[in-house]
Amino acid sequence: MFKRKNPITINEGFKCAKCKKTVKPHEGGSCRNHCPYCLYSLHVDSKIPGDRLSDCEGLMKPVGIQLHKKKGARIIHVCEKCGYKTFNRAAPDDDWDLICQLSRIPQE
Repeated sequence: MFKRKNPITINEGFKCAKCKKTVKPHEGGSCRNHCPYCLYSLHVDSKIPGDRLSDCEGLMKPVGIQLHKKKGARIIHVCEKCGYKTFNRAAPDDDWDLICQLSRIPQE
């Protein structure tokens, strides 16, 4: 996995490809990169978060949680189409019941 540098801030709403709910832009102004209802994302970024250069566009399944001392809870996503793995910060408006369920999944 590569080290991420210089993310591109894109804070826009979208319709979730998994649960089909309408997701509004993040109120805090940071990037909205996953659905707060089902925690799924899309594999649309390539080398830099927000670059939207990936041709894969597979569903990114939430598979676990990583607690980071500086970044807080991060959702581990794995692309169901190509296997790409990434980490996304949990947001205050995420479904924390789902996040708690993810925290019980053993990590490799």
